[in-house]
Amino acid sequence: MTKHFKWLTFTPYLIWMVLFIIVPLLLLIYYSFIDINGNFSLANYKQVFSPNYLTMFKDSLLYAFMITVCCLVVSFPLAYFLVQSKHQQLLLLLIIMPTWMNLLLKTYAFIGIFSHDGIINRFLQWMHVPALEILFHAPSFIIVASYIYLPFMLLPIYNHMNQIPDVYLKAANDLGANKWVTFTKIIMPLTKEGVRAGVQVTFIPALSLFMITRLITGNKVITIGTAIEEQFLVIQNYGMGATIAIVLIVLMFIILNITKSSKESKEV
Repeated sequence: MTKHFKWLTFTPYLIWMVLFIIVPLLLLIYYSFIDINGNFSLANYKQVFSPNYLTMFKDSLLYAFMITVCCLVVSFPLAYFLVQSKHQQLLLLLIIMPTWMNLLLKTYAFIGIFSHDGIINRFLQWMHVPALEILFHAPSFIIVASYIYLPFMLLPIYNHMNQIPDVYLKAANDLGANKWVTFTKIIMPLTKEGVRAGVQVTFIPALSLFMITRLITGNKVITIGTAIEEQFLVIQNYGMGATIAIVLIVLMFIILNITKSSKESKEV
């Protein structure tokens, strides 16, 4: 009876996994061997390793890396401040609230801020400073993406930092350690797992961004996500789009393997 109950509870998950993970993955693999003329071919794999596509993969990894670093640089001291604050629940709520808003709305809000007639340029004009061309450049894309993914980097770091026993910090203080030594020797090592988790949930989605890239930079920044979108929706070369998606999945698995926790490594 217990075995039947376990299978009964496992069946919905198994059906979901087959329909929405295994079948789409098999379709991607199948279409990656179909060229634009509908013939079975390895042309897509030859093309995806051409210099143009390799440059696009390199740029995508670079942008994802910069977005992750920006989120980490802001999140770590912010998490430390939240842990020390008496109003950490309220501050956490204020940080998490923007994630409840639709991604498209947040992106359009930044367009209103960065555009030629936006808030920043209006302030510069009021200061009698020439307007800046902020939109349709890589830095604006990195700023917007970093803002959107900041909570996903912050929360894992905050959770691990908040779990550090006060006894450790008091012992360090009693032994004469200053705040910098306490931060570097106790807080940073004990929040390493949180940083790894934050890197995973920031770097991997940043690789596949396409809507933010299109709206903020137009065609000036081409990433893996925009390339897949272009192949499927514009060129309608499903084979090439599937091939790029396969490469993206492989990159994700590599990143997950690099950033997996020490506990997972021991279990493997």
